[in-house]
Amino acid sequence: MKRIGMLTSGGDCQALNVTMRGVAKGLYTLYGPEGVEIIGFIDGYKGLMYEDYRRLTPRDFAGLLTVGGTILGSSRTPFKLIREPDENGLDKVEAMKYTYRRLRLDCLVVLGGNGSQKTANLLSQEGLNVIGLPKTIDNDLWGTDTTFGFQSAIACATNVIDCIHTTASSHNRIFLVEVMGHKAGWLTLNAGMAGGADIILIPEIPYNIDAIVKKVEERSRRGHGFTILAVAEGAISRELAEMDKKDRKKALEKRMKNYPSVSYEIAAQITERTGKDVRVTVPGHMQRGGVPNAYDRVLSSRLGTQAALEISKGNYGNLIAIQNHKIVTVPLAEIAGKLKTVDPKGDIIEEARLLGISFGDE
Repeated sequence: MKRIGMLTSGGDCQALNVTMRGVAKGLYTLYGPEGVEIIGFIDGYKGLMYEDYRRLTPRDFAGLLTVGGTILGSSRTPFKLIREPDENGLDKVEAMKYTYRRLRLDCLVVLGGNGSQKTANLLSQEGLNVIGLPKTIDNDLWGTDTTFGFQSAIACATNVIDCIHTTASSHNRIFLVEVMGHKAGWLTLNAGMAGGADIILIPEIPYNIDAIVKKVEERSRRGHGFTILAVAEGAISRELAEMDKKDRKKALEKRMKNYPSVSYEIAAQITERTGKDVRVTVPGHMQRGGVPNAYDRVLSSRLGTQAALEISKGNYGNLIAIQNHKIVTVPLAEIAGKLKTVDPKGDIIEEARLLGISFGDE
Protein backbone atom coordinates (compact mmCIF):
# COMPACT_ATOMS: atom_id res chain seq x y z
CA MET A 1 0.00 0.00 0.00
CA LYS A 2 1.44 3.36 -1.10
CA ARG A 3 0.54 6.25 1.20
CA ILE A 4 0.83 9.65 -0.49
CA GLY A 5 0.26 13.09 1.04
CA MET A 6 -0.75 16.10 -1.06
CA LEU A 7 -1.10 19.78 -0.27
CA THR A 8 -1.69 23.01 -2.17
CA SER A 9 0.26 25.99 -0.84
CA GLY A 10 0.37 29.72 -1.54
CA GLY A 11 -1.94 31.62 -3.85
CA ASP A 12 -4.63 29.64 -5.62
CA CYS A 13 -4.92 29.25 -9.39
CA GLN A 14 -7.17 27.64 -11.95
CA ALA A 15 -5.43 24.28 -12.38
CA LEU A 16 -4.61 23.05 -8.88
CA ASN A 17 -7.48 20.56 -8.88
CA VAL A 18 -6.57 19.32 -12.35
CA THR A 19 -3.00 18.64 -11.24
CA MET A 20 -4.10 16.72 -8.14
CA ARG A 21 -6.47 14.75 -10.35
CA GLY A 22 -3.52 13.87 -12.61
CA VAL A 23 -1.46 12.64 -9.67
CA ALA A 24 -4.35 10.58 -8.30
CA LYS A 25 -5.39 9.04 -11.60
CA GLY A 26 -1.77 8.17 -12.35
CA LEU A 27 -1.39 6.47 -8.97
CA TYR A 28 -4.68 4.59 -9.28
CA THR A 29 -3.63 3.34 -12.71
CA LEU A 30 -0.21 2.21 -11.46
CA TYR A 31 -1.30 0.65 -8.17
CA GLY A 32 -5.05 0.17 -8.47
CA PRO A 33 -7.61 1.99 -6.27
CA GLU A 34 -6.89 -0.46 -3.43
CA GLY A 35 -3.14 -0.14 -3.70
CA VAL A 36 -2.77 3.53 -2.81
CA GLU A 37 -4.07 5.82 -0.10
CA ILE A 38 -4.03 9.56 -0.72
CA ILE A 39 -4.14 11.96 2.21
CA GLY A 40 -4.95 15.61 1.50
CA PHE A 41 -3.71 18.22 3.94
CA ILE A 42 -6.09 21.12 4.53
CA ASP A 43 -4.93 24.71 3.85
CA GLY A 44 -1.42 23.93 2.71
CA TYR A 45 1.48 23.46 5.10
CA LYS A 46 -0.79 24.38 8.01
CA GLY A 47 -2.59 21.08 7.57
CA LEU A 48 0.72 19.23 7.70
CA MET A 49 1.80 21.16 10.80
CA TYR A 50 -1.42 20.74 12.75
CA GLU A 51 -2.48 17.31 11.49
CA ASP A 52 -5.52 18.66 9.67
CA TYR A 53 -6.17 16.27 6.81
CA ARG A 54 -8.67 13.97 5.16
CA ARG A 55 -8.35 10.72 3.29
CA LEU A 56 -9.28 11.08 -0.36
CA THR A 57 -10.93 8.48 -2.56
CA PRO A 58 -11.30 8.19 -6.36
CA ARG A 59 -14.70 9.85 -5.98
CA ASP A 60 -13.02 13.01 -4.62
CA PHE A 61 -11.10 13.44 -7.88
CA ALA A 62 -14.08 12.95 -10.19
CA GLY A 63 -15.24 16.01 -12.13
CA LEU A 64 -12.23 18.17 -11.25
CA LEU A 65 -11.02 18.79 -14.80
CA THR A 66 -13.11 21.96 -15.11
CA VAL A 67 -13.07 23.08 -11.47
CA GLY A 68 -10.80 25.98 -10.50
CA GLY A 69 -9.33 26.63 -7.06
CA THR A 70 -8.42 23.76 -4.75
CA ILE A 71 -10.59 21.22 -2.95
CA LEU A 72 -7.98 21.14 -0.17
CA GLY A 73 -7.83 24.87 0.48
CA SER A 74 -4.60 26.84 0.56
CA SER A 75 -2.73 29.31 2.73
CA ARG A 76 0.53 31.21 2.71
CA THR A 77 3.22 29.99 5.08
CA PRO A 78 6.17 32.37 4.52
CA PHE A 79 9.46 30.50 4.18
CA LYS A 80 11.30 33.21 6.11
CA LEU A 81 9.17 32.35 9.16
CA ILE A 82 9.23 28.57 8.77
CA ARG A 83 11.97 28.11 11.38
CA GLU A 84 10.26 30.39 13.89
CA PRO A 85 7.93 28.73 16.44
CA ASP A 86 4.22 29.52 16.15
CA GLU A 87 2.31 31.51 18.80
CA ASN A 88 2.15 28.39 20.99
CA GLY A 89 5.84 27.62 20.66
CA LEU A 90 5.37 24.82 18.12
CA ASP A 91 8.42 23.97 16.02
CA LYS A 92 6.82 24.05 12.57
CA VAL A 93 9.42 21.94 10.77
CA GLU A 94 9.48 19.25 13.45
CA ALA A 95 5.67 19.23 13.52
CA MET A 96 5.51 18.62 9.75
CA LYS A 97 8.06 15.84 9.98
CA TYR A 98 6.12 14.26 12.85
CA THR A 99 2.83 14.28 10.91
CA TYR A 100 4.52 12.80 7.84
CA ARG A 101 6.04 9.96 9.86
CA ARG A 102 3.00 9.31 12.03
CA LEU A 103 0.90 8.83 8.89
CA ARG A 104 3.65 6.58 7.45
CA LEU A 105 3.72 8.52 4.19
CA ASP A 106 5.83 7.31 1.31
CA CYS A 107 5.88 10.73 -0.33
CA LEU A 108 4.58 14.28 0.06
CA VAL A 109 3.46 16.03 -3.14
CA VAL A 110 3.61 19.82 -2.90
CA LEU A 111 1.74 21.98 -5.40
CA GLY A 112 3.08 25.52 -5.08
CA GLY A 113 5.25 28.38 -6.25
CA ASN A 114 8.57 29.82 -5.12
CA GLY A 115 8.04 29.99 -1.37
CA SER A 116 6.23 26.66 -1.28
CA GLN A 117 9.03 24.91 -3.16
CA LYS A 118 11.64 26.38 -0.83
CA THR A 119 9.81 24.73 2.05
CA ALA A 120 9.49 21.53 0.00
CA ASN A 121 13.25 21.54 -0.50
CA LEU A 122 13.79 22.11 3.22
CA LEU A 123 11.63 19.09 4.06
CA SER A 124 13.50 17.07 1.46
CA GLN A 125 16.79 18.01 3.11
CA GLU A 126 15.27 17.00 6.45
CA GLY A 127 14.85 13.48 5.13
CA LEU A 128 11.27 13.40 3.79
CA ASN A 129 10.40 12.07 0.34
CA VAL A 130 9.05 15.11 -1.50
CA ILE A 131 7.97 15.89 -5.06
CA GLY A 132 7.16 19.45 -6.16
CA LEU A 133 4.69 20.55 -8.83
CA PRO A 134 5.09 24.06 -10.33
CA LYS A 135 2.12 26.32 -9.62
CA THR A 136 1.90 30.08 -10.06
CA ILE A 137 0.11 32.50 -12.36
CA ASP A 138 3.30 34.60 -12.35
CA ASN A 139 5.36 31.96 -14.20
CA ASP A 140 8.39 33.01 -12.15
CA LEU A 141 9.46 29.57 -10.89
CA TRP A 142 12.98 28.61 -11.88
CA GLY A 143 13.59 25.34 -13.71
CA THR A 144 10.39 25.14 -15.75
CA ASP A 145 9.44 26.85 -18.99
CA THR A 146 5.92 27.43 -17.73
CA THR A 147 3.83 26.84 -14.62
CA PHE A 148 0.27 25.60 -14.45
CA GLY A 149 -2.18 28.46 -13.95
CA PHE A 150 -0.11 30.86 -16.05
CA GLN A 151 -1.90 30.37 -19.37
CA SER A 152 -5.34 30.53 -17.75
CA ALA A 153 -4.39 33.79 -16.03
CA ILE A 154 -3.14 35.20 -19.34
CA ALA A 155 -6.50 34.38 -20.90
CA CYS A 156 -8.34 36.16 -18.08
CA ALA A 157 -6.16 39.28 -18.14
CA THR A 158 -6.30 39.40 -21.94
CA ASN A 159 -10.08 39.26 -21.85
CA VAL A 160 -10.10 42.29 -19.52
CA ILE A 161 -7.89 44.24 -21.93
CA ASP A 162 -10.09 43.18 -24.85
CA CYS A 163 -13.17 44.48 -23.06
CA ILE A 164 -11.43 47.74 -22.13
CA HIS A 165 -10.55 48.33 -25.78
CA THR A 166 -14.15 48.94 -26.79
CA THR A 167 -14.95 51.46 -24.07
CA ALA A 168 -11.56 53.15 -24.41
CA SER A 169 -12.06 53.68 -28.15
CA SER A 170 -15.68 54.75 -27.70
CA HIS A 171 -14.80 57.51 -25.25
CA ASN A 172 -11.24 58.35 -26.36
CA ARG A 173 -9.88 57.57 -22.93
CA ILE A 174 -6.57 56.34 -21.59
CA PHE A 175 -6.96 53.12 -19.65
CA LEU A 176 -4.52 51.43 -17.31
CA VAL A 177 -5.21 47.73 -16.68
CA GLU A 178 -3.29 46.56 -13.63
CA VAL A 179 -2.18 42.95 -13.94
CA MET A 180 -0.85 40.74 -11.15
CA GLY A 181 2.91 40.29 -10.77
CA HIS A 182 5.02 41.90 -8.03
CA LYS A 183 8.51 40.79 -9.06
CA ALA A 184 8.12 39.26 -12.51
CA GLY A 185 6.36 40.67 -15.57
CA TRP A 186 5.56 37.49 -17.49
CA LEU A 187 1.80 37.74 -17.02
CA THR A 188 1.58 41.43 -17.86
CA LEU A 189 3.89 41.04 -20.86
CA ASN A 190 1.93 38.18 -22.39
CA ALA A 191 -1.52 39.58 -21.64
CA GLY A 192 -0.44 43.00 -22.88
CA MET A 193 0.83 41.62 -26.18
CA ALA A 194 -2.22 39.38 -26.63
CA GLY A 195 -4.60 42.23 -25.81
CA GLY A 196 -2.93 44.81 -28.03
CA ALA A 197 -1.77 47.13 -25.25
CA ASP A 198 0.13 50.18 -26.48
CA ILE A 199 2.33 50.44 -23.39
CA ILE A 200 3.45 47.57 -21.13
CA LEU A 201 5.08 48.28 -17.78
CA ILE A 202 6.84 45.43 -15.98
CA PRO A 203 9.13 45.28 -12.91
CA GLU A 204 12.18 44.27 -14.96
CA ILE A 205 12.14 47.48 -17.04
CA PRO A 206 11.88 50.62 -14.86
CA TYR A 207 9.65 53.20 -16.54
CA ASN A 208 10.10 56.91 -17.15
CA ILE A 209 6.85 58.90 -16.94
CA ASP A 210 8.16 61.23 -19.66
CA ALA A 211 8.45 58.26 -22.04
CA ILE A 212 4.91 57.17 -21.20
CA VAL A 213 3.50 60.64 -21.86
CA LYS A 214 5.49 60.85 -25.09
CA LYS A 215 3.88 57.63 -26.34
CA VAL A 216 0.38 58.83 -25.39
CA GLU A 217 0.88 62.15 -27.20
CA GLU A 218 2.40 60.42 -30.21
CA ARG A 219 -0.69 58.24 -30.56
CA SER A 220 -2.86 61.33 -30.24
CA ARG A 221 -1.01 63.06 -33.09
CA ARG A 222 -1.58 59.99 -35.25
CA GLY A 223 -5.30 60.18 -34.69
CA HIS A 224 -5.62 57.56 -31.94
CA GLY A 225 -7.74 59.11 -29.23
CA PHE A 226 -7.20 56.30 -26.77
CA THR A 227 -4.23 54.46 -25.28
CA ILE A 228 -4.16 51.25 -23.27
CA LEU A 229 -1.47 50.49 -20.73
CA ALA A 230 -0.94 47.00 -19.24
CA VAL A 231 0.73 47.68 -15.89
CA ALA A 232 2.22 45.03 -13.62
CA GLU A 233 1.37 45.65 -9.97
CA GLY A 234 5.12 45.58 -9.32
CA ALA A 235 6.01 48.12 -12.03
CA ILE A 236 8.60 50.57 -10.78
CA SER A 237 9.75 54.01 -11.92
CA ARG A 238 13.32 54.69 -12.90
CA GLU A 239 13.67 57.04 -9.93
CA LEU A 240 12.61 54.35 -7.46
CA ALA A 241 14.79 51.73 -9.13
CA GLU A 242 17.86 53.90 -8.63
CA MET A 243 17.24 54.31 -4.88
CA ASP A 244 18.79 52.06 -2.28
CA LYS A 245 16.49 49.56 -0.58
CA LYS A 246 15.85 51.71 2.50
CA ASP A 247 14.94 54.88 0.60
CA ARG A 248 12.81 52.93 -1.86
CA LYS A 249 10.81 51.43 1.00
CA LYS A 250 10.14 54.90 2.41
CA ALA A 251 9.09 56.22 -1.01
CA LEU A 252 6.70 53.30 -1.52
CA GLU A 253 5.17 53.81 1.92
CA LYS A 254 4.61 57.47 1.06
CA ARG A 255 2.99 56.53 -2.26
CA MET A 256 0.61 54.15 -0.52
CA LYS A 257 -0.77 57.06 1.51
CA ASN A 258 -1.79 58.84 -1.68
CA TYR A 259 -2.58 56.08 -4.17
CA PRO A 260 -4.00 52.55 -3.89
CA SER A 261 -1.36 51.21 -6.30
CA VAL A 262 1.22 52.20 -8.89
CA SER A 263 -1.41 52.40 -11.66
CA TYR A 264 -3.30 55.18 -9.87
CA GLU A 265 -0.10 57.17 -9.43
CA ILE A 266 0.76 56.82 -13.12
CA ALA A 267 -2.82 57.76 -14.07
CA ALA A 268 -2.60 60.94 -11.99
CA GLN A 269 0.73 61.85 -13.56
CA ILE A 270 -0.61 61.35 -17.10
CA THR A 271 -3.69 63.49 -16.35
CA GLU A 272 -1.53 66.22 -14.84
CA ARG A 273 0.76 66.35 -17.86
CA THR A 274 -1.77 65.88 -20.67
CA GLY A 275 -5.15 66.88 -19.27
CA LYS A 276 -6.60 63.70 -20.77
CA ASP A 277 -9.28 61.47 -19.24
CA VAL A 278 -7.52 58.53 -17.59
CA ARG A 279 -9.14 55.49 -15.93
CA VAL A 280 -7.76 52.50 -14.02
CA THR A 281 -9.12 48.95 -14.07
CA VAL A 282 -7.85 46.36 -11.61
CA PRO A 283 -9.12 42.82 -12.31
CA GLY A 284 -7.28 41.57 -9.22
CA HIS A 285 -8.07 38.04 -8.07
CA MET A 286 -10.23 37.39 -11.11
CA GLN A 287 -6.92 36.42 -12.71
CA ARG A 288 -6.60 33.48 -10.32
CA GLY A 289 -10.16 32.27 -10.63
CA GLY A 290 -12.50 30.50 -12.96
CA VAL A 291 -12.13 27.44 -15.15
CA PRO A 292 -8.64 26.32 -16.26
CA ASN A 293 -8.15 26.66 -20.00
CA ALA A 294 -7.35 23.74 -22.30
CA TYR A 295 -3.59 24.34 -22.22
CA ASP A 296 -3.46 24.21 -18.43
CA ARG A 297 -5.66 21.13 -18.29
CA VAL A 298 -3.26 19.25 -20.54
CA LEU A 299 -0.11 20.59 -18.84
CA SER A 300 -1.43 19.84 -15.36
CA SER A 301 -2.49 16.34 -16.35
CA ARG A 302 0.97 15.66 -17.77
CA LEU A 303 2.76 17.03 -14.72
CA GLY A 304 0.48 15.13 -12.33
CA THR A 305 0.84 11.77 -14.04
CA GLN A 306 4.63 12.22 -14.23
CA ALA A 307 4.65 12.83 -10.47
CA ALA A 308 2.85 9.49 -10.05
CA LEU A 309 5.43 7.81 -12.26
CA GLU A 310 8.33 9.29 -10.27
CA ILE A 311 6.71 8.04 -7.05
CA SER A 312 6.58 4.54 -8.54
CA LYS A 313 10.30 4.80 -9.31
CA GLY A 314 11.16 6.12 -5.84
CA ASN A 315 12.65 9.22 -7.45
CA TYR A 316 12.16 12.00 -4.90
CA GLY A 317 13.53 15.47 -4.11
CA ASN A 318 12.57 16.88 -7.51
CA LEU A 319 10.32 19.43 -9.16
CA ILE A 320 8.31 18.04 -12.05
CA ALA A 321 8.82 20.64 -14.79
CA ILE A 322 8.40 21.21 -18.50
CA GLN A 323 11.37 22.17 -20.66
CA ASN A 324 11.31 22.35 -24.45
CA HIS A 325 7.85 20.71 -24.44
CA LYS A 326 9.13 17.68 -22.49
CA ILE A 327 8.27 16.79 -18.90
CA VAL A 328 11.47 16.55 -16.86
CA THR A 329 12.63 16.36 -13.26
CA VAL A 330 14.73 19.12 -11.72
CA PRO A 331 16.29 18.81 -8.23
CA LEU A 332 14.45 20.99 -5.71
CA ALA A 333 17.85 22.11 -4.40
CA GLU A 334 18.61 23.66 -7.81
CA ILE A 335 15.43 25.72 -8.07
CA ALA A 336 14.67 26.68 -4.46
CA GLY A 337 14.96 30.42 -3.90
CA LYS A 338 15.58 31.28 -7.56
CA LEU A 339 13.27 33.68 -9.35
CA LYS A 340 12.71 33.50 -13.12
CA THR A 341 12.23 37.03 -14.44
CA VAL A 342 11.82 38.61 -17.86
CA ASP A 343 15.09 39.41 -19.61
CA PRO A 344 14.88 43.10 -20.63
CA LYS A 345 16.98 42.25 -23.69
CA GLY A 346 15.22 38.98 -24.47
CA ASP A 347 13.68 38.05 -27.81
CA ILE A 348 10.09 38.59 -26.70
CA ILE A 349 10.86 42.14 -25.56
CA GLU A 350 12.52 42.98 -28.86
CA GLU A 351 9.62 41.44 -30.78
CA ALA A 352 7.14 43.48 -28.74
CA ARG A 353 9.08 46.66 -29.51
CA LEU A 354 8.86 45.83 -33.23
CA LEU A 355 5.09 45.77 -32.79
CA GLY A 356 5.33 49.38 -31.65
CA ILE A 357 4.80 48.59 -27.97
CA SER A 358 6.47 50.94 -25.53
CA PHE A 359 7.90 49.73 -22.23
CA GLY A 360 8.01 53.27 -20.88
CA ASP A 361 11.79 53.38 -20.96
CA GLU A 362 12.50 55.29 -24.17
